[in-house]
Order: sequence, then structure tokens, then C-alpha cells
Amino acid sequence: VRLVESGGGSVQTGGSLRLSCAASGSRFTLGTMAWHRQPPGRQREWVASAHSDTTRTNLADSVEGRFTISRDNAKNTMYLQMNSLKPEDTAVYFCNAVGVELATGRTFDSWGQGTQVTVSS
Repeated sequence: VRLVESGGGSVQTGGSLRLSCAASGSRFTLGTMAWHRQPPGRQREWVASAHSDTTRTNLADSVEGRFTISRDNAKNTMYLQMNSLKPEDTAVYFCNAVGVELATGRTFDSWGQGTQVTVSS
């Protein structure tokens, strides 16, 4: 299963961006999808998760109240609406998804290639 992120870019402090993550491939079901980010010179960190029932979401304390995660199961797509962006949100943002390949019954844990988000002061 392939994940492709889009929507990154450069904004000023207080600005907004919306990231998308589209899953594609042979027949599959998606479980939990998540966003992670890797700030410059730092380790990758978890940002938010959206569970398969679409009603349960979790956000890191650092983005609570500013970011919203959502997903559209019909489109196999996950979103991250980022508002009130701060310079410390600057990072490469990665999407991650777990699920099952229906043809083989095998589970997968896939990552996208990442999209850059830069917030300037």
C-alpha cells in the first residue's frame, strides 16, 4: 500500500495549512492512520492519530487546539488541518497507516515520503 502526502509549504506564524495523505494499492482495509513529524535535527515524533471508525482521534499536547485530524474512508484519505502555526511546527510531516492486504491477509505498516512544512516568524 502506497501513501502519498501533499499540502506542505511555507507560511508565516499564525497561518494555516492542510495536509492530505492518500492511500492506494491493491485491495486493502485501513486501520489506524497517523501523522508524525521530524523537526530539523530532531527525532521523528507522533502528532495525531485517526482510528478506523473515524470518530476517535488523538492529538499530541503540542498541537491540541490548533490541529485537527480527520479521514475519509471512502477516499482512503487522511487530512491534517493545521491552524495557528508556529515556527516550532516546522518539520517534515509523514503519514503512516496500518491495515490488511485483502488478497493475502497480510498486515502492513506503510509510511509516506514526507512533505515539508516551514513556518517563519
